[in-house]
Amino acid sequence: MISQEDKRHLLPSLFNAAVKAGAAIMKIYKNSDDYDIGVKSDKTPITVADRSAHRAIKDALGATRIPILSEEGREMLYDERRNWDLFWLVDPLDGTVEFIKGNNEFTVNIALMENNECVASAVYVPYLEKMYIADRGAGSFVKRGVRPDANASYTYEQITEDLCRLPLARGANQRPVIAVSRSHQTPETAEYVESARQRHPEAEILEQGSSYKFCLLAEGAVDYYVRTTHTYEWDTAAGELILLEAGGCARSLPDNEPFRYNKEDLRNPWFVCKSKYCLL
Repeated sequence: MISQEDKRHLLPSLFNAAVKAGAAIMKIYKNSDDYDIGVKSDKTPITVADRSAHRAIKDALGATRIPILSEEGREMLYDERRNWDLFWLVDPLDGTVEFIKGNNEFTVNIALMENNECVASAVYVPYLEKMYIADRGAGSFVKRGVRPDANASYTYEQITEDLCRLPLARGANQRPVIAVSRSHQTPETAEYVESARQRHPEAEILEQGSSYKFCLLAEGAVDYYVRTTHTYEWDTAAGELILLEAGGCARSLPDNEPFRYNKEDLRNPWFVCKSKYCLL
């Protein structure tokens, strides 16, 4: 079992990998002519920023000698990864659609998985210069003012300086906030939202891209998030731990089961997430 000392040793690698990936993304984000947009086998878009961020993370985490399962390496066979007891689960650029649209709603997701359970994670929002980190059993936190930097070399002491523990909210929002994906909604999404609004007609709807929704739930700025379209394990692992360590919950729909990782099929079921103080 990985120790707290081991996680402390790995935190700078995790943190710096996310910052370096954010730098690679932001360098390209400034010039839409260089996006080089393609389409993956599942009909989702990919850009040169996805590939550049993947390379930055692979280079940064290589020294840990821990295998990496990345969205940009999704072709890895189940027989190769099924017996991994420790690995990195990575989405180098979560919210590629939002990146292409230019609305700033994209993240870098890195999760450290032990026995197919996330034990430490980072979600970096490079445009907002916000880094969210979580350590299973020790809480989740946000650090502001983390600028994208291709040469990031934060030490453990620098990382843990000025951290704000999540949630930031001290109680329920007066008007509950329901988050939905900006680009991936279905009639079923509308049904779940309508059911929630019948209980709380004053609830507000927030359209938001990427795993940043998990971070807003962890903060307490958002109360409820429902997703009824396909996501993949790398979309949720890092953000889920940040939410759980902030007192929230995430369960599958409609069977109300916890998320499972490193499955043969890497797709997630539909799910619903709630913040610590959610009344819905």
